[in-house]
Order: sequence, then C-alpha cells, then structure tokens
Amino acid sequence: MSAQPSNKIPVQQIDLDATKHRIHPRFVKGFYQNIRLIVMYALLAAFILLPWLRYNGRQAIWFDVSSQHYYIFGMTFLTQDFYFIAAFALIAAFTLFMVTVYAGRVWCGYACPQTIWTHLYQHVEKWVIGDRNKRIKFDKAPMSLSKAFKRFLVYFIWFVFSMVTATTFVSFVAGTDYLYQSWQMIGFIPFPDWSTWVWVSVFIFAFSTYVNAGYMREQMCVQICPYGRFQSVMFDKDTLVVSYDYDRGEPRGARKKGTNPDNLGDCIECLMCVQVCPTGIDIRDGLQVACIQCAACVDACNEIMDKVGYPRGLIRYTTERQLAEKESTRVFSPRLFAYLALLAVLCGGVIYALTDRVPLEIDIRRDRNQLSSTNAQGMIENSYIVKLTNKTQEAHAYKITLAPQDGLSLQLRFNDVPLDPGESFDMSVSIYGDPAIIDEGQTPVTLNVVSEDGKYKVNKQNIFTTQGQ
Repeated sequence: MSAQPSNKIPVQQIDLDATKHRIHPRFVKGFYQNIRLIVMYALLAAFILLPWLRYNGRQAIWFDVSSQHYYIFGMTFLTQDFYFIAAFALIAAFTLFMVTVYAGRVWCGYACPQTIWTHLYQHVEKWVIGDRNKRIKFDKAPMSLSKAFKRFLVYFIWFVFSMVTATTFVSFVAGTDYLYQSWQMIGFIPFPDWSTWVWVSVFIFAFSTYVNAGYMREQMCVQICPYGRFQSVMFDKDTLVVSYDYDRGEPRGARKKGTNPDNLGDCIECLMCVQVCPTGIDIRDGLQVACIQCAACVDACNEIMDKVGYPRGLIRYTTERQLAEKESTRVFSPRLFAYLALLAVLCGGVIYALTDRVPLEIDIRRDRNQLSSTNAQGMIENSYIVKLTNKTQEAHAYKITLAPQDGLSLQLRFNDVPLDPGESFDMSVSIYGDPAIIDEGQTPVTLNVVSEDGKYKVNKQNIFTTQGQ
C-alpha cells in the first residue's frame, strides 16, 4: 500500500457525543508545553494577585457596582462611561480575530481560562492518583476505602480551587476589604459575614468552575464554546495550525527500533499523539473542531521521532499552503492587514479619549416647573440644578462661575463645592438677567467649573430664557 498524495489538509467531521468516556491525557514535556505552562500559570497568578494591588490607598482594580463607580488604577469610570467598556471589548474581539487568522486557536491552547483550569484540575488527579494509566485503571476499579479516600481528596482540592476562583472573581466587584475582613462568630467558628448577593455570586462562580473544569472539560470546547464553531470561517491557507504530515507519515505502522521499512511512512502508530491530547482527538485524522492547538501532540511526536531516529516535524505547526501545496506561506495577508488597521484605529481612538478625558463632570438641568420668573427688583430669574461629579480618586473643591456676559449674573448657595473621590453633588443655582440689557427670547449661557488647584476644568452650556410659563 502506498501513500496517496494529498492536495489539502483533511478535515474530520467529529461525532459530538456528550456521553463519551472521560479523557485522561498523558502529560508530556517539550518546547511548546514549557511555553504553555509559563503562559497559563502566569495568567493564573495575575488573576489571583490583581485584586490585592493597591493604588492611592484603594483597590487598584475595583468594579464597585453598588455605587456605580469603576476604578482602574488612577482612573474612575461611571455608568455613563460604558462606551469605554464597549471599546475595550471590540479591541479584544478584533485582536482575537487577528490572532486566529494568523495563528489559529492559540488562544484556546495557551490562554483560555477553560484550558487553564482544566489543566490544573487534571494535574490534581495526577498528584493524587497518578499518571494516565493509573487514572484509567483507577476509574475501572471497584469502590474501596482507598478509592473513596482518593476521590474525596481530589474533590476537596477541586472545591478549594473553586472557592479561591469564586472569591477572586467576586473580590473585583465586592472589594477585598469587604470580602476578606467581614467575619462573624457562630459559636467558636469564624464565618464570613457577607450580604446575600455576595453569597449567591460566590456560589455561582464556584459551582461553574467546579463543573466546567472538573466534569465538562473538553465538552466546553467542543460543544458549548462558540469560538470553536466559527474558527474555520476565519482560517485560510496561510493560517498556522497543528497538522500531521500525511505524505510523510503514511502508510503508518509499527516497526522494530532502528529499522525503516520501505513500504511504511514515518508514523510508527505509537498513539502518543492521541494519549496526550486534552480533547482526545487523533490529529492524524485531519483538522478538527476539537483541536485547541495546544501542541501537546507536537511535543509528544517529536520525542518519539528522537527515540526512533527520524527527523522531527511529523506533526508540527504549519499552514495548508506549505503542507499540502508545497508553497511558501504568505505571512501578510489582506485580512491580517485589515485587522491591524482596524485595531490601530480603535486603539488610537481609545488612547486619545483616555488622555483627553477630564475626570470631572457637570450636568445642568432646568427647573421644569417654571422657565423663568421676575423678582421684586425686576430681574428675570432662571433656576437650574447643577450636578457635579468628581471622577478623580482624590478630594477636590470646585468653583462654579458664569462665563462673562452683559446683563447676566450668577447666584450660588456655596462659593466652593468640596467633593470626595467619586462623589456627586446636586446644587441649585440661579441666573439673573437685566431685561434692559439682554435680548428677549433665549440666550445661550455657559457655566464653568474649575478645581481649586486649576488642574481640572469643564464647562457646560444651557439656555437663559425671558419667557415665563
């Protein structure tokens, strides 16, 4: 039997069966797995440590939903600043699309939270039970005291990891000061004194983490995650994917060490590529939805090739153009340039908006009960409600003034308005107009607000009217 030359990377249509047996991957070492471990556990450490960072005496990253103030280091955002969140989401989405066009599903294999937590939970099983063969044998063994104890130990460690994950998630919203310092004594046992919404949130996140990483695992990637569904639409002939060199490997077959039969390819049918795959696929069957491009099969196959004396790269990162069409990969494609240009525009716009943003907000509302009135001195009065919001993380006092205009004057209850960080204050103000000087009808007026140190300045325009109601 001779290998048939292929003109494209084969794509397997997998059976999406949720009842298949639990996958126990073999853990392998190698170049790509070292990179994966560094990236995954660096991201995991960053996730756990970020809530503990402090900035100006406050949690550096804190989404305080109850007060609708969101703190990111030195910046304070309010609900009306939601467009920044939308912009960040767009940047993240298009960055993912661009990376997918160039390097396939590297996000899934190296940085996705589902991959990170699943890898961690599987390592717990390895620590407690043993390597792949021991775990498979353990699953098939009848229940015993030893098996029950190991099961309990695995589940308990999973539970601890789930609780750490859940409390870390919630601490970004509730705050570490509240979450870890609110305790009450129930008898002689200290117990968290949390509000109902905190308990519910912790339970939801802990349950989701436990189920997703402990039980769902690869099913999340294969059947639930939408990214795995539309990834093939984004791939082209120059997308870097993990592929099996069919022409070189086929026909596959076992052989004695040190021999290379003429009728066989380089694949020795050791099945290591299948055993190390976290989603349980056979990469030799072609490009598949379940492949998260973790490159575990690449490292495993390279190790086997070294042992049998064959060149590395039977399974490798490559492109369809290079593998099937035997042509050089076109690194810079029009789609990649399009994503880069779009990301440059988005990032530039967000950076400009952030640098040009004044952390002080003024809003002016007219008294809707009466547009204008005339006092005893014959002056026309317009009443307004001025709302000031200090969006800095420091206390400031602000002064409100009226832009100079003939015939108009401003009357305030207070000369200065002191505001704490993130505080808002509504103040009634009145503008008086001399009917002998100002024109009848509507006249534009501008209120200026400046901080006591002159660092922050904003202004807002409204209408002064001579018509009563």
